[in-house]
Amino acid sequence: MSRLLCKPTGSSGRIHDITPESAGWKYVGFALHVLKEGDKVSELTGDREAILVMIEGWADISSGCQSFGTVGSRSSVFDPIPPQSVYIPNDSQWEVVARGDCTLAVCTAPGHGGHAARLLDSPKRESRGKGANTRHIYSIAMEDADVADSLLVTEVITPSGNWSSYPPHRHDEDDFPNMTYLEETYYHRLNPSQGYAHQRVFTDDGSLDETVSFTNHDLVLVPKGYHPCGAPYGYDLYYLNVMAGPRRNWRFRNHPDHDWIAKRDA
Repeated sequence: MSRLLCKPTGSSGRIHDITPESAGWKYVGFALHVLKEGDKVSELTGDREAILVMIEGWADISSGCQSFGTVGSRSSVFDPIPPQSVYIPNDSQWEVVARGDCTLAVCTAPGHGGHAARLLDSPKRESRGKGANTRHIYSIAMEDADVADSLLVTEVITPSGNWSSYPPHRHDEDDFPNMTYLEETYYHRLNPSQGYAHQRVFTDDGSLDETVSFTNHDLVLVPKGYHPCGAPYGYDLYYLNVMAGPRRNWRFRNHPDHDWIAKRDA
């Protein structure tokens, strides 16, 4: 199995736990919790900030003495409803108490004390691309929203038969404003859930070139290179992206062989 493909460790509790150490990089961490009514999760952030994304369901979320009440907006990631999330700064403690079945993503990166805890509510839905490159995006915490020190987080729905993160692009050089170095995780879901889809991660020099077939709840690591996704006909694809690097900016470069597609569709 590819080292870039992370399978869930079970069907309940903490089913993903990616740290910079386990991924072999410096910035991005990701955990996923599948919870039942009354289940509790509590953590100290230490020197890292966190964005808690209510993937599905509802939960009571608090940080220290600050309560955000019951957070959540949908029963399925494929409902056409924006997610609700909570930003937690470094040197804090947070607690989540499930109100029924729910799925919680914990996205982390280095924190610098520049932002306060807050609810991140109802990002607008945006559609990008044309034809079989059409996909739908909820920007939870991208750089146009000054809500985090390091984290960039977004959701994407790719309809059945379509491609996304396409044309292939990369963000693996610290060369702002031309490009930024950003590590990235893709947490994938499929509808219907028995489906599968594909992601290729490859570099110009061929030192990395892997194509993985992933299934529901799988995670793909993108340490460098281009990383397009394809959803087979009959299965819609959802993914949650988490990115972080030395700068909180997203600057990328399309593969030179395929950049004509972006220019044509601009």
